[in-house]
Amino acid sequence: MKYSALVLTLAAAFTAHANAGSVVEGPMAFTPLAASAYGMDADPTLATEPWVIPEGYVQSIVSDESALDLYLANDWNDMNTANETGKHAGRYLYRTHEVRGANSARVDGGSGGAVSVIDLKTGVAREVVGRADWEALDGILWTPWQTILFAEETGAAALPDPAHPAATAGLVYELKLDPHNPAVAERVTVRPLLGALAHEGIEADAEGNVYVIDEDRKGAIYKFVPTTYGDLSAGQLYALRVKNGAKTGEADWVALDMNQVQIKANVAARAVGATEYCRPEDLERIAGTLYVALTCEDVDDAANTNGRGAVMAIELGDKPRTSYVVSAGKNAPIEDQTKGVTGFKGPDNLANGPDGKLWIVEDNAHSDIWVYDPRSKDADGDGYRDGVHLFASLKDKPAEGSGIYFGKDPNTLYVSVQHSGTGNDKTVAITRQAGKARHPKD
Repeated sequence: MKYSALVLTLAAAFTAHANAGSVVEGPMAFTPLAASAYGMDADPTLATEPWVIPEGYVQSIVSDESALDLYLANDWNDMNTANETGKHAGRYLYRTHEVRGANSARVDGGSGGAVSVIDLKTGVAREVVGRADWEALDGILWTPWQTILFAEETGAAALPDPAHPAATAGLVYELKLDPHNPAVAERVTVRPLLGALAHEGIEADAEGNVYVIDEDRKGAIYKFVPTTYGDLSAGQLYALRVKNGAKTGEADWVALDMNQVQIKANVAARAVGATEYCRPEDLERIAGTLYVALTCEDVDDAANTNGRGAVMAIELGDKPRTSYVVSAGKNAPIEDQTKGVTGFKGPDNLANGPDGKLWIVEDNAHSDIWVYDPRSKDADGDGYRDGVHLFASLKDKPAEGSGIYFGKDPNTLYVSVQHSGTGNDKTVAITRQAGKARHPKD
């Protein structure tokens, strides 16, 4: 290891050690964990309490396969969103099921992806929509115009959509719910103008623009501008291009060939020199900043040989600008599981916390949940803010934490546990107990 790399590693480890004893303030105030859930694979509470969480918090299973069992194998419940506005706002939690290929075989004898819903008031879970041609349903978003967008995470579609058979990769769908009963589907419409891609994260802004990504090792970031607010049947798709061939700095949105984007959008993006990142996965907008989870991006190595991952920020507006904001070896420690050293690796899904902090869950074994405070200080002047803290760690090593999400309750984080080693996938609520978790050792 070079001297400079060693210094960065030690600095990040020191920062993590210092942060482990500090209190993170806010509605989800907590004292950071000191380490990941190494060696807890056989913990007797793993099935009912899969996460290691800070003192002052409790976890509960909102729904699992004993409440709703759609598939012969694991149900792969993935991303979460709620009905954030409209009738009964916040009561219903919607989930995609990321099944594909052989693991899409259903208990009822059918196959294919599905969207399910949990009534958070009654605890009843049910399927909302499902189709045999849906593959690896992943990203999901409640839109400002009160519909749900969800998408397929596949770069090579094996089951073409009958309404849009030209697409060779995953598509975005829009779900219109019954206005009188948000747990019932009214109709589903395919939205090919948002690109045929390996979709995961979906985000929108106040102007009605929709942002999507291509979950590829050379994936771009996209922006769809509708002709009419709330109508995704017409508009223009753009790809992000950082100037001068860089990955960070001043950027612009470049218009794409709208015929090509409906067949394979990354072909259109590469034709205009869109900037490529290593597996962009999720998107989360906090005010005027769009955060992107880059699962295998290495900020110091363009070839991404280490693949530790990073989180990038895109400052939106007339002059977009990109920067890395969380990275192992910078403001988070480098993981070494062989030595039991906790670190930041494989950031996958993002959530907007109740006070503007960014919550990050890893695609890793063990899967950790980190919290980044964009208002924290950069004490060492390295360009990275120091407020990165470990909130939780998944004991269930074969599983992956996914779909972190805050609904109407600022003291509750929802998170999926998918492809669990217990054979029982689940949705978990991690809740701060009233009057606790601020100074748990007092």
